[in-house]
Amino acid sequence: MSVSRRRFTQEFKDELCREVISTSKPIKDVAAAYGVGPETLRNWLIKYREANGGTETELTVSERARLKELERENQELKAETAFLKKATAYFAREQR
Repeated sequence: MSVSRRRFTQEFKDELCREVISTSKPIKDVAAAYGVGPETLRNWLIKYREANGGTETELTVSERARLKELERENQELKAETAFLKKATAYFAREQR
């Protein structure tokens, strides 16, 4: 028993790719909604982005400021974590 491959039009593929990009829905969700395999849609998305120059939008000023704030906060948290690891190791040695 052979299973025939389904063929999709380029318009259908592009429409699904635009939906993933514009709505930021996970590939898995969009693929399930249209009855397409997630890996298939991921491959279509890669080709779509190559053909259309990535279609990534430039960050706005407020998004850029928020990103900078989050990066600074992330750096502070990493420093605190490193300090706490060192303090834990010091007190663990002292207890022995």
